[in-house]
Amino acid sequence: MAAIDHGADAVYIGASMLGARAAATNSINDIQTLCEYAHRFMAKVYVTVNTIVFEQELEETRRMIGQLIDVGADALLVQDMGVWSMVREVAAEKHADIEIHASTQTDNRTAGRVRWLANQGASRVVLARELSVDQMAAIHQEVPDVDLEAFVHGALCVSYSGVCYASQYCFGRSANRGNCAQFCRLKFSLTDAGGHPIDQPRYWLSLKDMCRIGWLEQMMEAGVSSFKIEGRLKDYTYVKNVVAAYRQALDQLIDRYPDKYVKASLGHCTYHFQPSLHKTFNRGFTDYFASGERREVASVDTPKALGEYVGKVKEVRRDSFNVAGTARFANGDGLCFFDAQHQLCGFRVNRAEGNRIFPLRMPPGLRAGCGLYRNNDVAFERLLARQSAERKIPVDISLDVDDGWCLRLSVPDTELVVDVRRDEALQPAQRSQRENIQRQLSKLGSTVYQPHHILISELASGCFLPSSVLTEMRRQAVSQLDSAIMQTRRNKGITYVENAAQEGLLPDDIYKRYAYLYNVSNTLSRKFYAQLGHEVHGDAFEMGNRRGNQGQPPLLMQCRHCIRYTLGYCAKEGRRVPWQEPLSLCLPDGRKFLLEFDCKKCQMNVYAEQ
Repeated sequence: MAAIDHGADAVYIGASMLGARAAATNSINDIQTLCEYAHRFMAKVYVTVNTIVFEQELEETRRMIGQLIDVGADALLVQDMGVWSMVREVAAEKHADIEIHASTQTDNRTAGRVRWLANQGASRVVLARELSVDQMAAIHQEVPDVDLEAFVHGALCVSYSGVCYASQYCFGRSANRGNCAQFCRLKFSLTDAGGHPIDQPRYWLSLKDMCRIGWLEQMMEAGVSSFKIEGRLKDYTYVKNVVAAYRQALDQLIDRYPDKYVKASLGHCTYHFQPSLHKTFNRGFTDYFASGERREVASVDTPKALGEYVGKVKEVRRDSFNVAGTARFANGDGLCFFDAQHQLCGFRVNRAEGNRIFPLRMPPGLRAGCGLYRNNDVAFERLLARQSAERKIPVDISLDVDDGWCLRLSVPDTELVVDVRRDEALQPAQRSQRENIQRQLSKLGSTVYQPHHILISELASGCFLPSSVLTEMRRQAVSQLDSAIMQTRRNKGITYVENAAQEGLLPDDIYKRYAYLYNVSNTLSRKFYAQLGHEVHGDAFEMGNRRGNQGQPPLLMQCRHCIRYTLGYCAKEGRRVPWQEPLSLCLPDGRKFLLEFDCKKCQMNVYAEQ
């Protein structure tokens, strides 16, 4: 609801099971409440059913799909093709116009893949995070009738989504079941083929957070129609701040190009704070290959939140220090810095006097010249703890007299119009009633509406109409407008192409070597592929299928992030490595993971060493 209040056109939410965040579930009743809340603004609710499903869960899954349709969900995000076929069947049985959105978990890297998913009934495809804006544009040009959704902000998975098995392999916790143990946020040793260390132990697979707020215009030009903010287990202050920042940026672009773009929902937000993306949880920001150029995307020194850079430590005393910079501090702020060993150290401000900070205990390792970050801004958090935004739908109001009194409410730039008529006899007024009529018709404070233009005809302003009648007409009009908005659904429903070409069924040729990449974990999924003329030989990784088709070691990750590049030895730049490959990542318990650098694809693969 905070996301809707702060300007979201849609929200995605996990149901009671099968969401990609197993720790973030919501009841059917709560989802119904959210749908009713969002639909008042023509905002959408997309429910995540984007995990793989085991055989014994199919019946319960079908029942849940029916319930989600009944309570008004606008779309289901799906990964498992067995669930995909269920949604098509249940929607057909209920004659429902719910949509299927292909989750990023379906490994959506190419135009062929997007076309294949559209042929199976997807009205929207959530693209792989790793794609550049030019790649997005190429996909849109080849498949222009499919809505494209792309991530713009939040935490990043180091592997292409849907094909990461490291958490399952090491901890028995499947990312494809919404239970990722964040293997990529662990500290690893890095060794060469002879077991010699390349560098000190670091968080070699931990990525910065995505921020593409400066890329919205280019993404819009590329054909992206939905911008997705990641928010796994984040609190409402993160939601408020990030949604508000992107809403404002997007509205500026829509206002600049009114002939090209239009908002996807109703309402205008008034904010009681200034959004600042650096003030909420982040590990440092990256645009993550948006330009197509290779840039550093990793945060190898820490997987934790850094927050906002606030300046450099200037002078250290026994019980305090001061900061060179313009930032203001408050008692209780959380600050952090990197010590000489590249370890992130954090502490809390006990007292702040201007730019002089008095910690409760002076942190060891703090030295003059080191950069200081604030990962908890007390003043900002307090601001967001209150009502921080108000969303209202502007309406034009007119009162006229023809055969009777006619009150009209309309939403600008839409076809939403309602009329309320009364047959009260016309009674001339001794003086103009315009001021009283305008005051009575403007009383929309307890509703989601606010007056935009109020037009009162000359004849109406010269007649007397009791305030009680005006109030009743206004309430009737508001009620009718509520109903008209709630009944206006713009969902595309599900249409799929029989006997369509199967180009794109394989997102990548590596699927030929590792059948478990299909993530087939139930009979419905296997049947789905078989009906398309494609037999999948082998079960999902989670069901014990751990090797390649010719006995290759387990492929656990496919990454655009490249450790060789991080170390300054990109092969495409002609840098020869001073070590013997393959390189390995090693956990403290001795488990090793081999790295393969596929420079032709600009991809790093991670294998389990057997």
